[in-house]
Amino acid sequence: MSTAARQPAGPTPSPLGGIVAGAPAVRPSAYSPTCMTAALAASDLAMLAAAVIAGFVLGRLANPAVPPFDPYLLLPPLCAVGLFAFTSQYPGIGFTAAEHLRRICRGASTVYLLFLLAVFLNRESPANSLGPLMLAWALSLVLVPLGRCVAMHVMARRPWWGVPVLIIGAGRVGRATVRSLCANRVLGYRPVALLDDDPRKHAPCSGVPVVGTLEDAAWVAREFGIGYAILAISGMPHQRLVSHLRRWRRIFPRILIVSEMTGITTQWTEPRDLGGVIGFETHQKLLNPTVQWIKRAIDALAAFFGLIVCAPLLAVCALWIRSTSPGNPFYTQEREGRDGTTVRILKLRTMFPNADELLKPHLARDPSARQEWERFCKLKRDPRVLPGVGHFLRKTSLDELPQLWNVLKGEMSLVGPRPFPAYHNARFDPEFLQVRTQVRPGLTGLWQVSARSDGDLEVQQSLDSYYIRNWSLWLDVYILARTVRAVLAPRGSY
Repeated sequence: MSTAARQPAGPTPSPLGGIVAGAPAVRPSAYSPTCMTAALAASDLAMLAAAVIAGFVLGRLANPAVPPFDPYLLLPPLCAVGLFAFTSQYPGIGFTAAEHLRRICRGASTVYLLFLLAVFLNRESPANSLGPLMLAWALSLVLVPLGRCVAMHVMARRPWWGVPVLIIGAGRVGRATVRSLCANRVLGYRPVALLDDDPRKHAPCSGVPVVGTLEDAAWVAREFGIGYAILAISGMPHQRLVSHLRRWRRIFPRILIVSEMTGITTQWTEPRDLGGVIGFETHQKLLNPTVQWIKRAIDALAAFFGLIVCAPLLAVCALWIRSTSPGNPFYTQEREGRDGTTVRILKLRTMFPNADELLKPHLARDPSARQEWERFCKLKRDPRVLPGVGHFLRKTSLDELPQLWNVLKGEMSLVGPRPFPAYHNARFDPEFLQVRTQVRPGLTGLWQVSARSDGDLEVQQSLDSYYIRNWSLWLDVYILARTVRAVLAPRGSY
């Protein structure tokens, strides 16, 4: 019996085209790049139009000399240029959130630069229309990413969203790949099945079943309409792997090979052809002096204006703390900074002055609290926290605002791995601690906006490592945007 005709060792397909025994309810053949493109394009154009209308309305309110906005004249060319600028971004398979943000800002800026050029060349265009156009540009850089984010999260559960992929390999690497893709639907890969030769690895992973062995690749691809394979096999002999690859290239138009290497840069890695031998070149952006200077300049400017804007709020919070608990409403704590230096970070006090004396007896009489402390170095019900004001400040992270002063002094950055107390750092692996000290600690970070206090030490280490190795200005912008959301809709903070 040929490979194409033989039945897989795993579960058989249902009459409706889905995979039984724990498979996703979505039919892989329902994938439609046209629907994905239409959904993203509709969102982008709607937000562009909303930004233009809002820009001219607000501009006219600020300056009555601005000519009345005529949507019938401006919106059609705007939509046409917008489609041209954003075409290369659809359907966006494989783009991270930071990459979406980078491409959106580049595309929106292209649209407005063309419009500004047209205004400059058209002598009949009133000069006072430049202000509303600039305002619309700024609004677009906020509204278009926000609209696309909402569109992707709403559409991610639709049957046609995401290219169906077959994961070849159900071992440690394959299962980690499935879990990562299921948790990051924004990437647009939808794992629908796994293959593996080892019967001991045929248990489903995150609802994705193992449907057969490696020999069943052609059958599975044809039966479920899969044209994309992700190779995630560890430990296979080289000759056997090459033999399989020759056959899979005739089955799948696209094959993505997952590397077994961990702890390396993923965003700034490029393949290189070394005369028939493939190599991977990685870039550590945060070690570039120019990049460090740019990041520091942004930090200093943002911290300076942030302190001015937040001064009244800090004063109100300080008075609230004094009314609840006598003593200084501010306090400093020593944390580890860049290159292992000691940084005295400034915070609003959210605990009683004798907080350390309250913790030990509480952990001694409550085993569940002690276990929680050992895993997270935090307590959801912490007896040291001030009632009312303490819980509010910690829930909204407003107690961290005074650290803008540390950012202004150059001891911290707006975005980076959070500075932890000594008892917290002692729980981390020494190698990871060495990686952390390569950069300035941050007022906010990837861990804060992704998991916050719900993430244990392993999650903290994973997210901080990812940030340090894959830093980009767009990743910082993305984290800052997520920080606003985390403060307004706190989750996992206590």
